[in-house]
Amino acid sequence: MRGFLTSLALLPIASAAAAAPIDGRWQNPKDSVIIDVAPCGEGIWCGKVSWASPKAKADARKGGTERLVGTRLLTGLRRNGEGSWKGRAFLPKRNMHASAMVRVMGSSMLIVKGCAVAGLICKEQRWTRVD
Repeated sequence: MRGFLTSLALLPIASAAAAAPIDGRWQNPKDSVIIDVAPCGEGIWCGKVSWASPKAKADARKGGTERLVGTRLLTGLRRNGEGSWKGRAFLPKRNMHASAMVRVMGSSMLIVKGCAVAGLICKEQRWTRVD
């Protein structure tokens, strides 16, 4: 009985983790870019670059993005279900936009999946929350 009650007590914790907020600071897998995700309209979220390594800045310039810091990499994110959002992603290195699906996993991981060319070419990255 005690195990059953403990399981019930943990249910709100599991639900809270599944519904972790998307807002905050997130770092890409290469540790070369940090974005700040925040509301940018009613029910809409965006992710703007707040820090980038010199290499990331140089790669973006080669792709046609002169100032990487301040650029929105995620735009128009709208909730698409519990823990997921749909919107657009910008790839400064290639100077292109793609559809994006973003999911929060737990409290410290953001999975960003971008698809271009009518959804034929997709790439997924796992970003981590920065305190």
